[in-house]
Amino acid sequence: MSQDASRIGKLILVPAVITLAVTLLRLVGELQGWSPTLFNRECGFCGALVGIWLLVPVFGAWFGWKLTRAGSGPGSLGRAFGLTLASMAVLPLFSFLAPKAGILPERLWRPNVPLTESFTILSVFVAFAIVGLAIGIMAWPALGRTLLAYGLAARIPVALLMLVAMLGNWGTHYDARPSSPQMSPLGWWVGIGLVPQLFFWIWITIVFGALFGIVAAAIARRRGTAAG
Repeated sequence: MSQDASRIGKLILVPAVITLAVTLLRLVGELQGWSPTLFNRECGFCGALVGIWLLVPVFGAWFGWKLTRAGSGPGSLGRAFGLTLASMAVLPLFSFLAPKAGILPERLWRPNVPLTESFTILSVFVAFAIVGLAIGIMAWPALGRTLLAYGLAARIPVALLMLVAMLGNWGTHYDARPSSPQMSPLGWWVGIGLVPQLFFWIWITIVFGALFGIVAAAIARRRGTAAG
């Protein structure tokens, strides 16, 4: 294992364990019918206060602080911030440009959409997401790689949980029935589970984690300068 990979592994270990614990707590809360304010069963981004997306700013700031204090801060805070904003703009740009090309992302969730069209929508979305992810990592490579590793550690368990929940019809926000009779449960999982978790949510993790990480880096540098 390379020194960089070892450092990233140590840095994300505790955050990854905490994130997995929150994922399991969310699952138990939904299965037990606990407070919708804390455990909303309708969707993952419907304001439920127990959700791993709320951890992204916290751990993004933590990673940014630790990396900066260890001498792996961004070369330029302005450049890092600018590229992070550029990464943030990529997927909204997809939402704007795709319909112009006749690709309608919202049709992915509608019934009786041909499988070829669903595949096209997903392929274009993945292409844009990869561009956004690449720009986000370039903004501050050390932090970008750390957030990518953390994002994978956070989102792969969710993707696998969604597959099991969909097959078992648990009635949680982790599962949903296919909108089209043409689509198998596995295909539906790829479309609304695997692809969003590994691309959209990791993009969210890198972009918003980087924004808070950059703020933490600026504070760490200022404190370092003041101490010097």
